[in-house]
Amino acid sequence: SDDDDEHFPLNTFLLYFSLFNPQVHGIVRRSSSFNTGRIEHLYKNPQAHIEGNMKLHYGDLTDSTCLVKIINEVKPSEIYNLGAQSHVKISFDLAEYTADVDGVGTLRLLDAIKTCGLINSVKFYQASTSELFGKVQEIPQKETTPFYPRSPYGAAKLYAYWIVVNFREAYNLFAVNGILFNHESPRRGANFVTRKISRSVAKIHLGQLDCFSLGNLDAKRDWGHAKDYVE
Repeated sequence: SDDDDEHFPLNTFLLYFSLFNPQVHGIVRRSSSFNTGRIEHLYKNPQAHIEGNMKLHYGDLTDSTCLVKIINEVKPSEIYNLGAQSHVKISFDLAEYTADVDGVGTLRLLDAIKTCGLINSVKFYQASTSELFGKVQEIPQKETTPFYPRSPYGAAKLYAYWIVVNFREAYNLFAVNGILFNHESPRRGANFVTRKISRSVAKIHLGQLDCFSLGNLDAKRDWGHAKDYVE
């Protein structure tokens, strides 16, 4: 997704993995400029963009036809839906788009699995979010804490959460939600608060910046490192 807390760097990026023939397939949006900067090291030849065991397909979570075509071609054993518009503040400006990608996009993926007849062979992971809790009803949160999303992003992810549950119970699909809290790394985008602060402090130290501004100083989040979350 676009430099977010719960997802991979590429919007509509999915991972397909086969235990018997290890390959990773990703879906990437078409862009007039390269948008694969943070996965360059995964290429067999980063300079020539030779893919090796990583294969990228052009597509989008808003396009159900391409999802069906790609899933039918790859026939994956595992699907990780890491794609989203996941910037909470921007979701207020792009509310409909966020709902389309984050909410209905998840439905499109699940429906594509069903259409391709892979219900009994695919394991599906949905990158869910701590933003489901939003206006928290208890501290600390646990799996039984009631959801109370406070943004279009959180509301869209809430739909995605329940549609995953619905497909699991209706079709017996191996489908799970991972409710992750903010996880940080050097790959974090510059318009998110941790990188904004760290980059600005470095620029102030180097004499390149006098000051910088932040948004809501009362917001509270739990933090972790991306590598720990992966493990």
